Amino acid sequence: MIHYFSALPQTASAMAFPDLTAREREILHLIARGESNTAIAKRLALSLKTVQNHVSNIFSKLQVADRAQAIVRAHDGGLK
Repeated sequence: MIHYFSALPQTASAMAFPDLTAREREILHLIARGESNTAIAKRLALSLKTVQNHVSNIFSKLQVADRAQAIVRAHDGGLK
């Protein structure tokens, strides 16, 4: 099984999103790329529920209401 690891330097994404864990930053990066929760779960070999929990935590920490707002914040923070 191939696992996905973010190509982003940890320092850049950590500086842009210091409140997020490394896994949350990785998932935010995938959200910003337009990946669905199901696709993220498969790519990272996680359960869908685990990804949903991470997404919920990301929304809370970024103080956004939905995926679209999270994507805007991610792009503003340099994630593409």
